[in-house]
Amino acid sequence: MSTFSQTLNPTPFGFFDDDVDFAKDANSIVTFVKRKLGDDILSVELTKKQIWACFEESVLEYGSQINEYQTKSQLSNLMGMSTGSNIEQKYSHETLDFMLRLAEPYAQDAGIGGSYNTLSGSIILTGSQQDYDIYSDLKDANGGLIFSSSLNNNGSGRMKILEVYHYSPQAAYRFFDTTSAINYLSNEFSFESFTPETVFYVLPVFEDVLRAGQMDLSNRVRRSNYSYRTQGTKIRIFPSPSANLNGKKMWLRVGFEADPFNPAYNDGSIYGVSTPANIPYGNISYKVINSMGRQWIYEYSLALSKELLGLVRSKFSTVPIPGGDLQLDGASLVTQGREDSDKLKTELRELLDGLTYDKMLEGEAAKSESLKTILKNIPVPMGKCIIVG
Repeated sequence: MSTFSQTLNPTPFGFFDDDVDFAKDANSIVTFVKRKLGDDILSVELTKKQIWACFEESVLEYGSQINEYQTKSQLSNLMGMSTGSNIEQKYSHETLDFMLRLAEPYAQDAGIGGSYNTLSGSIILTGSQQDYDIYSDLKDANGGLIFSSSLNNNGSGRMKILEVYHYSPQAAYRFFDTTSAINYLSNEFSFESFTPETVFYVLPVFEDVLRAGQMDLSNRVRRSNYSYRTQGTKIRIFPSPSANLNGKKMWLRVGFEADPFNPAYNDGSIYGVSTPANIPYGNISYKVINSMGRQWIYEYSLALSKELLGLVRSKFSTVPIPGGDLQLDGASLVTQGREDSDKLKTELRELLDGLTYDKMLEGEAAKSESLKTILKNIPVPMGKCIIVG
């Protein structure tokens, strides 16, 4: 009787044929399956190659379930990575790339980041004229139309106004003391003072951030020269420009309709992992699967073999024998095999779903709360104290 290693093309795909552990268990799985199906008493109409095919399929199914589990836990960390290398059986580090990428459009609109360029341009004002066409009147410093910029694919996208600028000094007294009496005059009448307060130098940095934000908001609300409204390609400014503003420039910062596949910088990640389908998972090597996993594979191999035997016997419902007909149990074996395989897959999925990273974090949080509750009820021994630090 030839063994697994002595057989030519023993499995359909040959993924594990060179694995010593797989070859060893393949010889044993034949005995296991046939005996479980009653081979010592009844004839089991399955060849070794058929059982080995079921064995190979079982290892593939187990590896697929494990890779699916890893995908559920790690997909956000794998998005954008190269698709050219196998990463099965690897524990990746957590990254913030996925969340930062999701936040990019919000940063873009807030003017503090993003992956698409913005441009500043100006419209030449005409006294008493409120309406202007931002597509034909908004120009860059060289007189070129902003809308026809190469950043807008030469005019193929939409343009969005992000900010209308107004005069604002580089530094002002009100930056250092935003609530002083002189600042009310500065805000209302545009008085400026460049005398810093010495208290500024001993304040924490977050004070600077808050002051800068307050000053910017104050500029927008109290001192902005214009408010505006857009409709179609038109921008209407309020109030109507006075005669002394004739020929002056009103500056705007604009952005263009984003092309998600053409950001402002060279981003190779758009060709990387994008769905579970192109994560570079290979087949998990049989030799690294532990005893718990192998036991599942043995049982799944038996379920598949039972279904296959049922299909073989279902070719004929009865077999004539002397004195009558022998009723075959093919349909029953097919049903049992499928029920067994479905049950095994369901149990494995439930086990793995309970072990995803988010579920483990929930479990650790629950353990921490339980531990605090227990420790809270432990009295401190008389005459002793607990020293922390």
